[in-house]
Amino acid sequence: MKKTASIYILVTATVLGQGAITHGESILDSKHNLSISGQYNIHASTESRVCVFCHTPHNARQDIPYLWNRSAQTTTYTPYASSTLSATVGQPTGASKLCLSCHDGTIALGAVLSEPTPISFIGASTLSGLNTSLETDLSDDHPVSFSYQSSIDSGNLELVAAAALASSPVQLDSTGQLQCTACHDPHDNAWGKFLVMTNQASALCIECHNKSGWTNSTHATSTATWNKNGTNPWPNSNYLTVADNACGNCHRPHTAGRHQRLLKQINEEDNCLVCHSGQVATESNIAVDLSKFYRHPVADYLDVHDATEDFTFSGGVTKHVECEDCHNPHQVNSSTAVAPYVSGKNIGVQGIDAAGTKTTNAQNLYEICFKCHAAALNNVITTPEITRQIFQVDTRLEFSPGNPSSHPVEAASTSEPIPSLLAPYTSSSIIYCTDCHGSDNATAGANGPHGSINKHLLVANYATQDGTATTDTYALCFKCHNQNAYISQGGSTNFPQHYKHIVQENTSCATCHDSHGISATQGTSSKNSKLINFNINVVSPYNGELYYNYDATRPTCVLICHGHIHAPKGYDR
Repeated sequence: MKKTASIYILVTATVLGQGAITHGESILDSKHNLSISGQYNIHASTESRVCVFCHTPHNARQDIPYLWNRSAQTTTYTPYASSTLSATVGQPTGASKLCLSCHDGTIALGAVLSEPTPISFIGASTLSGLNTSLETDLSDDHPVSFSYQSSIDSGNLELVAAAALASSPVQLDSTGQLQCTACHDPHDNAWGKFLVMTNQASALCIECHNKSGWTNSTHATSTATWNKNGTNPWPNSNYLTVADNACGNCHRPHTAGRHQRLLKQINEEDNCLVCHSGQVATESNIAVDLSKFYRHPVADYLDVHDATEDFTFSGGVTKHVECEDCHNPHQVNSSTAVAPYVSGKNIGVQGIDAAGTKTTNAQNLYEICFKCHAAALNNVITTPEITRQIFQVDTRLEFSPGNPSSHPVEAASTSEPIPSLLAPYTSSSIIYCTDCHGSDNATAGANGPHGSINKHLLVANYATQDGTATTDTYALCFKCHNQNAYISQGGSTNFPQHYKHIVQENTSCATCHDSHGISATQGTSSKNSKLINFNINVVSPYNGELYYNYDATRPTCVLICHGHIHAPKGYDR
């Protein structure tokens, strides 16, 4: 009987267009051997024929080829859908419909046309509820039964040309549609999971998918392994490194947890944190920072972020933050950069440029920050902590070149001279937003603004209220500015009274200075140089005037501060 079955397999394999079995593990040794000789838990109780569960040489169905021996399905399926999908996916057709006659779990495995009653089974009569059943909801499965070329014509520029598949193990059907059989050969399990080729390093995936920047990305090249702590990032894989799992680090082609884009986990951030909690990416523990009180709260949002979202004024984006808002997992790499340019950690991410225009690939790191901290309709900060003389929450305007004064995020400062800078900073330096906003402990956590123990997600302490001075009250400022110039009597700065105000009167830097900058549309060089933008809960006008006028010889103030009238008050150098 075994010899007869083997001949039958060869004939039907050829009919199906998959070719003869050549890889060394035939259907007889696989889960598709549903006969009594099958080696797995589910198989027929008495039937010894191997191919009868799919094929019959006589009286087969006439509406489809392959000598098909199973009844026609009346099932309606929910197809895959995504905002980034450029294909039209309807109900399954062709070979995919044949696969689903078992793998949707609705029809008995033994229900074949050639037998008057279903063949009896041991273990289970259908695949319903088992991990090999796709059920009728295919929205969590890779799309099938769509025209591959039409997808390219509709704008999917990351698909390999259809002509290139002619010599590939991945084959389209005779109508040019992608079916289950593009990835799976039901008669040959040599590669496991009936794949048509190895998927080590996602070799099978990239036969079709040509993601921009993927080849040199960290997720394609990293040899990092799981340290056996916490959750196994690859529970359904035999591969042991990030590079070998490749797409499988984040994606699951069938029964994906998050349906759009086939992510393994329902919560977007969990797809990242299963590795970036110190278990695989051991050099940084992002989860530690995300658990801190001040953080980018990625866990607070579900099903809000979308790959096609538009952060411009008319984009209508709902407030949220996810890892993908700052990182592109298909392009991220270890390349370095200097301010203001993006490094490999943030390459390939959408941004808002200095002019307020959407850019598909942000060139400068501040453009990524501006998506949420500049564009007015999306600005997550609408009420500032400090009520200032000039109100502004749009950081794009605060950092704009040509302002009366600003920290040099978009361009080097034009406010000369810059007082008491520590090396390597000079008047021509440009800094990142993340030089101030980021982890308070980048050694235990991770570089970047994931979380901090300091308010406003700052890398060091910065007290914004008067009367709160401690040894590290202004540690943030003194990362760049020489502390002695401000807290030592006779210290050398542009303003000779820093010691009196900071040490003797315990006045916060924030009482006088607005750390981001003052927009040229609101301030003037005579009144708002040196980041002067007073906290009006502490400093009030005198006779309707409130300003600090910088002068190289004798700067003056006109204001009332803590009850002291400056009308005006000058300071000799």
